[in-house]
Amino acid sequence: MAKGYSARGGFGGGQGQMMKQQMMQQRIMKMQEEMAKAQESVESQTFTASVGGGAVQATVNGKKELTALVLKPEVVDPEDVEMLQDLVVGAVNEALRQADEAMSSSMNAFTGGLGIPGLGL
Repeated sequence: MAKGYSARGGFGGGQGQMMKQQMMQQRIMKMQEEMAKAQESVESQTFTASVGGGAVQATVNGKKELTALVLKPEVVDPEDVEMLQDLVVGAVNEALRQADEAMSSSMNAFTGGLGIPGLGL
């Protein structure tokens, strides 16, 4: 008797294989829906970082858009604009890092940290 042959299903078990594929596709679709919900959840969050002892505070959303920038008056020194620029860049970058970390953490719950291409993880 040939390997993989069954009297009921013939060669390869065609019907059973199709059912397995269908079940797998359903699981993948469910996971995609859950991932989209998780992504929406992170995108709706805000992430705030402050630098210079709270002199500069930047807030970004999960879509990596700067939504607020707060400067304390004492940090605005016309003689030292470079310091203010550095503080703003530092605060924005830290807030963006927090948003990235939240998104990666959320997606890793689904991918198990596999580094699946195309997901930006």
